[in-house]
Amino acid sequence: MAPTRRLSLLGPGSRAETRRIADILRKETIGGALLLIAAVAALVFANSPWSEAYAGLRSVTVGPGAWHLDLSLAKWASDGLLAIFFFVAGLELKREFVAGDLRDPRRAAVPVAAAVGGVIVPALLYLLVNSLMNGEARGWATPTATDIAFALAVLAVAGRRLPAALRTFLLTLAVVDDLMAIVIIAVFYTSHLSVLPLLAALVPLGVFAVLVQRRVRSWWLLLPLAGVTWGLVHASGVHATVAGVLLGFAVPVLRSEKAGGPEAGPGLAEHFEHRFRPISAGVAVPLFAFLSAGVPLAGLGGVTNLLGDPVSLGVIVGLVVGKPLGIMVATWLTARFTRADIDEGLAWVDVGGLAILSGVGFTVSLLIGELAFGLGTARDAQVKLAVLTGSLVAALLATVVLRLRDRAYRRLADAEAAGPVGAESVVGGRRGT
Repeated sequence: MAPTRRLSLLGPGSRAETRRIADILRKETIGGALLLIAAVAALVFANSPWSEAYAGLRSVTVGPGAWHLDLSLAKWASDGLLAIFFFVAGLELKREFVAGDLRDPRRAAVPVAAAVGGVIVPALLYLLVNSLMNGEARGWATPTATDIAFALAVLAVAGRRLPAALRTFLLTLAVVDDLMAIVIIAVFYTSHLSVLPLLAALVPLGVFAVLVQRRVRSWWLLLPLAGVTWGLVHASGVHATVAGVLLGFAVPVLRSEKAGGPEAGPGLAEHFEHRFRPISAGVAVPLFAFLSAGVPLAGLGGVTNLLGDPVSLGVIVGLVVGKPLGIMVATWLTARFTRADIDEGLAWVDVGGLAILSGVGFTVSLLIGELAFGLGTARDAQVKLAVLTGSLVAALLATVVLRLRDRAYRRLADAEAAGPVGAESVVGGRRGT
């Protein structure tokens, strides 16, 4: 009997082109560039003669009303598209905890502590600014997040010769940062809680978990279960992106021991991450940015009013000052008082540049701002502009520092090529800098 063939709407050339596009979208620089382009496009449209069309697009309502899913496109972007982003984040989180750097406590201690400091200090600075200026405390979590796609893109562009350990440090920090952001969203930004839908969500989630544990990959089984889980979590009042994380956590990381032992093939988490990362980086996050970052600047009074507003100032100070301060203090304390230490290939100034870069708080900061102040409100628009401003300032400052370090490492490489004498001093003595 002749082997059966799968029917496909795509020819061989089209499939190859699709794979090539997916491979491109997996690169951090491309994902960060698409995110930036989408945000700039949103700002342009929101402040152009077509601003009413942009506002109308964001408010278009679609979805079944009987299931309470008649949501605006802006709401679908934050609740639906970002669930894909958080699904990929959940896969990455579990992979890091089970088989990555976070598996070894001593190796993970410094970036984990840095992530904790990078959440606590910006929140405290935000609360301090708003306490002194009689502002609103409920936006305290807005400056606590690091946008991993944007940050990695800046790192890739600004520092091609920087040590690989710096990227590992940033990845670990961002993974823990995402985990804390998920907990903050679930605990502090759940306006109402309906227990029955939340309990009912455990049923499709459980079936999904059983199937993926058995290495089932059939999309026609898994996708409806994921959709029902998302819908029930959304109906419960818990932010629906949490469903994406739970689904990601359910996917096994380690390879199956069947069919040839642990080297039989990649784990299912790695397979799903490979499949969904292009969708997240190339579609979900850019569309969210396009539908969320469009702020009409005329009604906000410009940068002067932005710095005079306690909430906006708290967000900017949290991102630009709080993030690097929290990360550096936590890193130093961990290295000083525990057996853990920063990687031998890193200088303290390298960590400082990365700490500044962590102030890029784009995607999750915009989401938390919406949850704190209400989607589409005047305060939400002010917070979005503050997030964009703070993230841009952090990215520019980090680029300057990282470019200087990149040049130092280039000179080091040239010196080592000429001879080992004095090469170490080119980078400032590594750890002593």
